[in-house]
Amino acid sequence: MSGAFFVIGAVLAGIAALIHVVIFCLESVLWSKPATWKRFGVASQADADSMRGMAYNQGFYNLFLALGAGAGIIMIGSAAVQQGGIALTIFVLLSMLLASIVLITSNPKLLRAALVQGAAPLLGIVSLVLALTTGA
Repeated sequence: MSGAFFVIGAVLAGIAALIHVVIFCLESVLWSKPATWKRFGVASQADADSMRGMAYNQGFYNLFLALGAGAGIIMIGSAAVQQGGIALTIFVLLSMLLASIVLITSNPKLLRAALVQGAAPLLGIVSLVLALTTGA
């Protein structure tokens, strides 16, 4: 990988992947703990129990996005498949960003969570696009 923007984009994609692994852990592993479901604005244990399956499933979506970002980062580092890695990474980061937009449009009270979920992907996309367009 050459160029500062490629490195910055890959680092930001890695940060985004780590954030999505944490979200996976919260939704799919730690959901039954009151401290976890309260972070998501769930009001009661009964509500959390009724949402457990949905949270479990959603957590795995986040894990798969993280794995896609990781695969893209590895591919960016390999000259033979660098272009494919850039495409994969941008696609995954765009999916993460769009999911954060859906989050904020579904519940404006989740602005902070949407920013956490979407900032690194947005900046990663910008960095990778700059790397492609400027050669830097």
